[in-house]
Amino acid sequence: MSWTGKETPKKVGLFGGTFNPIHNGHLRAAIEVAEGFELDRVLLVPVAAPPHKSWGGLAVAADRLRMIELAVKGEARVAASDGEIRRGGRSYTIDTVRYFRSELPAATQLFLIVGLDAFLEIDTWKSFRRLLALVPLIVISRPDPANRWGASERDAVQIFMRSSVSDQSRFSEETSSFSAPRVRGVTLFPVTALDISSRRIRELAAAGRSVRGLVPDSVRRYIKTKGLYR
Repeated sequence: MSWTGKETPKKVGLFGGTFNPIHNGHLRAAIEVAEGFELDRVLLVPVAAPPHKSWGGLAVAADRLRMIELAVKGEARVAASDGEIRRGGRSYTIDTVRYFRSELPAATQLFLIVGLDAFLEIDTWKSFRRLLALVPLIVISRPDPANRWGASERDAVQIFMRSSVSDQSRFSEETSSFSAPRVRGVTLFPVTALDISSRRIRELAAAGRSVRGLVPDSVRRYIKTKGLYR
């Protein structure tokens, strides 16, 4: 991975996940974050081996990466990255951020993009306090009619920040972000809610049903041709 001259990105977002498979909800979120934070590039980074999930039903890394490459074709601000796959082994986020920090130009602003569910479990991640001190987080949220946290999304994050990160956590209405000692920043960013999940796509594919409209057509054809999730 390298950029030179005018193509060198000044602001880059890292959006990791299993992407098993990537779907239109992932793409829409990446595009909205890129626009909302004026990022030059959002890198979709498929994990090699997820430390917090079962490997059951996980397509091989090469297939997941290829589906991302197909999905982002023509998207100027969104790209696939094989950074974690080339490193191999368990995909701990702190190691991924350090890898990209070493690979990108020193002047590049780096952001970590995570879903709200994942953020509310970040205290279970390897070296999570070092991670929060290393890179600012963009926490993407979607309207949640079930209100599973028993509070608004902002209140849920505030409660978590104060109980699991720092009791000195503060929220800024102006920037929709949380601050705390030794935390680079946590910004809550709502994106369009698309009722799509990778699990549902796998279930449909396993049943021989169409996944049209849930994934880009190029990804749909790849899943069918390769016989994935059957």
